[in-house]
Amino acid sequence: MADSMHEMLQRDMECEGLLECFHGLGEIDKEVFRELTESAEPLTIDDVAERVDRERSTAYRSVQRLLTAGFVRKEQVNYEQGGYYHVYEPRDPDVVAQDLQRMLNDWYAKMGQLIGEFAETYGDANADSATAE
Repeated sequence: MADSMHEMLQRDMECEGLLECFHGLGEIDKEVFRELTESAEPLTIDDVAERVDRERSTAYRSVQRLLTAGFVRKEQVNYEQGGYYHVYEPRDPDVVAQDLQRMLNDWYAKMGQLIGEFAETYGDANADSATAE
């Protein structure tokens, strides 16, 4: 079960915690992301699986979650004889940070709207019950 906002704000968080906080990614995803960022060159799924000591399918699912979240980019490499394979590398940290900031701003605006709705809904209810007594 997800932590409450209060619990998340109370605990110490590292920058990789943004993977979990913003996108619900787990420990394996953080581990895969670290391996991708520490590599001097883009990695294949097989490379990732070997580095995190997991099955290829597990590494693939993790990379796909990171790709969907926008933390990783995929590039196709073509063989001269035909065929291809994909390699993965982290996206530019400044671009990712801008995306996260935009997401946070959108979330903040939405929470502000919901807080306003809460005050409007329950503020009126308290005023009505006070006048009825």
